[in-house]
Amino acid sequence: MSLKPINDILGVLEQQAKWREDPFQLLLQSWAEVVGSAAAKHSRPLSMQRDVLRVATSSAAWAQNLTFSRQTLLVKLNAKLSMSLADIRFSTAGWQKSPERSQSQPSFSPREHPSYLGDINNYSTISNNTEQNANQAFASWSRIRQARSQGLPLCPQCQSPTPPGELQRWGVCALCSVKQSSTNI
Repeated sequence: MSLKPINDILGVLEQQAKWREDPFQLLLQSWAEVVGSAAAKHSRPLSMQRDVLRVATSSAAWAQNLTFSRQTLLVKLNAKLSMSLADIRFSTAGWQKSPERSQSQPSFSPREHPSYLGDINNYSTISNNTEQNANQAFASWSRIRQARSQGLPLCPQCQSPTPPGELQRWGVCALCSVKQSSTNI
């Protein structure tokens, strides 16, 4: 029986541990670092099969956004993993089935969403603040409705701002159309 130095034995054990280390576990540990914290909140690797990584996303917009950066993500992931991924597939399938996601739904502001374009309308939003009473909420809603209805044609019957499509279809606003049809019955 030959005696081997302890360093040689530890080196062999270390190599065996790396060989047995699951690449998917490595991927899970480095996912947030690779995709970024915002995208990591809305995506989760599900499986690796035949060098293709399947990733669940919280919405179709996140799936599309991550698909656009797929090549960059592949380069980063392949640098971290011991194996080489050929492709990444993003889908909303499997997002709801996760036990950790079902316990607490992620909360995010609309500004974090990939489809957010900015404050286009500059309308003040109605908040859910408990201090705001019903009159203030109604006044805020009324101001928003008035601002949105500027420039709309008026209903010939009730003179209220009406979307052009309603006037083309019925000749009057939807409410007047319902009133006309109920009186004809």
